[in-house]
Amino acid sequence: MSAANMTTSDNNKTMGEKPNQTNPVEQYILLAKQAKGAAAVQLVKQVLEAPEVYVFGELLDMPNITNLKNNPQHAPYYELLQLFAYGVYGDFSRESSKFPTLTPTMLTKLRHLTIVSMATGQKSIPLVTLGTQLGLTSTRELEDLIIEAMYTGNKNGILELDHAIGRDIKPEDLPNIVATLQSWCDTCDTMLTNIDQLITRANSDKEKHLKHRNSLETEVLNIKASLKTQAQEGDEALVSDSRDHDKKRPAKKGIRASSSKFWPKSS
Repeated sequence: MSAANMTTSDNNKTMGEKPNQTNPVEQYILLAKQAKGAAAVQLVKQVLEAPEVYVFGELLDMPNITNLKNNPQHAPYYELLQLFAYGVYGDFSRESSKFPTLTPTMLTKLRHLTIVSMATGQKSIPLVTLGTQLGLTSTRELEDLIIEAMYTGNKNGILELDHAIGRDIKPEDLPNIVATLQSWCDTCDTMLTNIDQLITRANSDKEKHLKHRNSLETEVLNIKASLKTQAQEGDEALVSDSRDHDKKRPAKKGIRASSSKFWPKSS
């Protein structure tokens, strides 16, 4: 069997969640406003067997449900609802006498919730450990239970979970959650501070680079201007030397004609 996620393979929806629909527990919360005593007990039974409901904290906060614990006859159902909200199968097996008898549907849901709780502490769960925690000795029964929660399975005797649905939070767990969130916030603040420092350093390096580039460009312009001036002065010097040389050159004398002939007359 392949690695298993807490999602169905054909619609990729997390177990117990139905997107684009009203929260399934809301209808039971509305009913709990009117249900009292035995009616509230029947409501608890219904919600624990409802296949789409996996969180119960809001229902536990309803006054009519809370009042169940004040009646010895109804108190076991309040305890049962708390078990499904915060507990696992091991809690039920250790103190089964304080809880009402579970129907097969309730038992299956409690085992599913136990898998969810185990998934919060470890991603890969050995099937031997899983079977022990769920009270199942048969590998076939364990595989059937997993298949009911997801349409993929496990490999090499390991159940691998990518993510799972959320469960209700015990009030005493809130300080730990707050501390974890505060630690996360502190880590984010530290990261932001480091990022700010990196930005400041990058801006400083950029400014130094721009100054250095401008300095080089200015130096290049100065060298070009100097070379141009030297070239112009050299040209002017050559022209001046040429003129002085022309002035110092002696003028050429021409041959003048003589009144006497070149050859004397013979007598």
